[in-house]
Amino acid sequence: MSNGSHTAVLSEQAVNGLNVRGDGVYVDCTFGRGGHSRLILARLGAAGRLLGIDRDAEAVAAAGAIGDGRFRMLQGRFSELRELAARAGVSAADGILLDLGVSSPQLDDPARGFSWRFDAPLDMRMDTAGGITAADWLAQASPQELREVLKNYGEERFAKQIAAAIAAARARGPVRTTRQLAALVAAAIPARAREPHQDPATRTFQALRIHVNQELAELSLALPRCMELLRPSGRLVVISFHSLEDRIVKRFLRGEARPDRLPERLPVRASETARPRVALVGRAVRPDAAEVAANPRARSAVMRIAEKA
Repeated sequence: MSNGSHTAVLSEQAVNGLNVRGDGVYVDCTFGRGGHSRLILARLGAAGRLLGIDRDAEAVAAAGAIGDGRFRMLQGRFSELRELAARAGVSAADGILLDLGVSSPQLDDPARGFSWRFDAPLDMRMDTAGGITAADWLAQASPQELREVLKNYGEERFAKQIAAAIAAARARGPVRTTRQLAALVAAAIPARAREPHQDPATRTFQALRIHVNQELAELSLALPRCMELLRPSGRLVVISFHSLEDRIVKRFLRGEARPDRLPERLPVRASETARPRVALVGRAVRPDAAEVAANPRARSAVMRIAEKA
């Protein structure tokens, strides 16, 4: 579903995965521009409720276009789900959606500094009201910290060379813009080693964005809080866009789907107490060829669904 310049990925599949009930309570933890939220609202009845959450003030402003008394929007991190839900009067949910990563409006706004395609300040914060910008972090990080972030969050093979190039460049002056950084990365990666159809700065920009916004830590905190908020038989739907996110989601859900191991010789039968906390619903879902052709940014998406026991 498209809204303005943003197309929600796996929109129908995600909302189908939530198994929306007309009188249910749902949480869209990553509102973006509301593509998924509008589909959820279309399936809710008069007694249903939807809570939208987003870190980005621009997303919160965009939510004002939804004039629906069943919907409430709050600004915050999805790791703060418990507190945000309490503010909205939501004590339990029938479905929770996480659509991870950066949105098209964020990527396409030069002022946000998420993309190498524009010459803009290196900001990269999802919430521009606080936190350190990518430029400020680059100015203070040690070469070792640079290498670790590029390797761990960007899976960049040339992390050492790129870190050295950044350190050398900032000795001459600050690295403040997207084009400056993209040029440094391109010069540090041998032409023969570049991936076809991918800008050489892709992994570096991904790594910085993840680090600046603490995206993986946020996800790791949010997943157990989602399970706490869900009612029995409630659904969790998570859409990831790179292997680091999906690995966290997959491991968490698989862990929740396994029964706890109980100490031996307990005076109860394990089958009575050691039950899985969730059931995995189907296999991982990926966009089909038609969706990828219509929206190339969908090509790396992976959706996983689980139902609380």
